Amino acid sequence: MNKNFHKKVLKNGLTIIFEKRDLPIVSVAFAVKTGGIHETKEKKGISHFIEHMLYKGTPTRDAKKIAAEIEKNGGVLNGFTDEIITAYWCKLPSKHLNVALEVLSDMVKNPVFDSKEFEKERKVIFEEIKMRKDNPGIHVLDEIQRMLYHEPFGNPLIGTYDTMNSITREEMLKRFNEIYQPNNMILCVVGNADFNEIAGFAEKNFGDIKGKTPSFKVSEKNDSKTEKRKGIDQANLIFAFHSPKYNDKKNFAADVLITLMAGGMSSRLFSEIREKRNLAYSVKGDNTINRDYSFSFIKVGTTKEKIDEVKKLILQEFEKVIKDLSEEELKETKEQIIGNCQIEMEDSQDQMVSLLSYEINGRAEDFYEYEKNILSVKLDDVKELAKKALEKNSFFALVPE
Repeated sequence: MNKNFHKKVLKNGLTIIFEKRDLPIVSVAFAVKTGGIHETKEKKGISHFIEHMLYKGTPTRDAKKIAAEIEKNGGVLNGFTDEIITAYWCKLPSKHLNVALEVLSDMVKNPVFDSKEFEKERKVIFEEIKMRKDNPGIHVLDEIQRMLYHEPFGNPLIGTYDTMNSITREEMLKRFNEIYQPNNMILCVVGNADFNEIAGFAEKNFGDIKGKTPSFKVSEKNDSKTEKRKGIDQANLIFAFHSPKYNDKKNFAADVLITLMAGGMSSRLFSEIREKRNLAYSVKGDNTINRDYSFSFIKVGTTKEKIDEVKKLILQEFEKVIKDLSEEELKETKEQIIGNCQIEMEDSQDQMVSLLSYEINGRAEDFYEYEKNILSVKLDDVKELAKKALEKNSFFALVPE
């Protein structure tokens, strides 16, 4: 356990997590334990829509004042919606911690959901949908989830034109009032602050109304698809497979396997695809590990004619891992992962997101066991996961027409 970490669950259910740091910067987030995974097919995108609306104003702050109170004090303000969480955060000099707490708590407690702003923001999200589709690198990430999961979970987090058109202000208000209550909330602070001051603020400013979390179901599948599009020059492909979930200790083998395969310029696939054959500029991989769903992926940008060759090289490299992964290469990969984690921890914002993710999935304090868990990964764990990836996988490619 990190001696600078503190956690408290208030009587109303609100969870406070805090990591003390000496630098005069603080990152603050209010998060709710709900996201895209909790949505029906018909209302896909409502969590993300609510996130947008909470920046549009409260009875005492309009959108400009919300932003100005943070930015004029040297801070940055933003938010994000994920499948299992929606968060509102800022990062600013620690002497302005109270400003962060006041503004963010006002946003998550008192949004006005102005009807005119509601319709205007709907149009903004339509543009965001277009932006995601127009960006091949983002589009393939959205589409691979369709290849890995049945509806509604397989559908894009941001929603579609149809679902976004169907959401009414009344439906949004109802969902907000059901979910945005203390027992569904986490307050996370990383930086130079006082834990008792943070807890005191939360106890004073949040009541005890109980919220609920909508039920959901995640159904896995494996599928493949190629989409043709005019107006692009590069083909983008993504290879993905279901990996162990958060509560399975073998999920750490996924970090090892993906780092080994596509974690930087020294990785196996970067060497094979780019350095040896010059088939791509970008070769990247990542994991999405959660309590209710998990998958790993490798993403490559190449030419239309080389799609099959690149896919074959990916499969061949998984076969090689099964046959020839050594203890020495495993040790080197673990060292790389641990070092990368330590670099990410340097930024209070990244650390805030990591702690939130761990708390949503289980316990924030488990984050500090990450190095130990990576070191405990065995050679057979990685080879076994590579074998599963070969047996069951999904594939999506966006290619020039």
